[in-house]
Amino acid sequence: MRFRYPCPDCRSTNSLHDPDCRFDGTPWPEVERAYTDVLVALADGTKSEGRIREATDGPWDPLHSAALSRLRHEQRLKETRGGALELRSAEEFKEQVSEPTQEPIRTVYEKGSVPGTHDNAVFAMVAYYEMVGLSWAETREQVVAWLHETGTWTRGGFEEASPEQLVDSKRHVYDQGYGWKEKARAAKAIIDRSL
Repeated sequence: MRFRYPCPDCRSTNSLHDPDCRFDGTPWPEVERAYTDVLVALADGTKSEGRIREATDGPWDPLHSAALSRLRHEQRLKETRGGALELRSAEEFKEQVSEPTQEPIRTVYEKGSVPGTHDNAVFAMVAYYEMVGLSWAETREQVVAWLHETGTWTRGGFEEASPEQLVDSKRHVYDQGYGWKEKARAAKAIIDRSL
């Protein structure tokens, strides 16, 4: 698992924020510090949001609140029955994000791909797992398993000789950090018509 401390608003991983980002102009060390303040507060156990705020060094500001929200949104944290927050272990996180729950990637994940949209579907799956923070080895493992479990590979229509070769041909998608939504929408439209 890797985590790059993305800007909690525009998701940039460096000081070049999107023009409409509310943290545009914020030095990168401050973005990282907001995340580390939250993570350090949770490193020694479960805490309420109020206790997390109290445990940080220095003032709690909108950047800290946004970092906490981003960690929740990206499912890096889990809420206890009492409403406190705790860090997910790497294994818990991997399990939590390995099954996409939002459309259109959920349809691609659940139904698999069909000939005519394989490129979009595999692209979207690789891009999704990169976005949620899986390593390349974990991404490759997940997508190869998806190809088998959904019957996508047995539907045919691939130039590659094996699922592993197919996924390896999409390594550039992972390395470049391309988004998944556009490709997932295109794949879902064809999948919905075909299955």
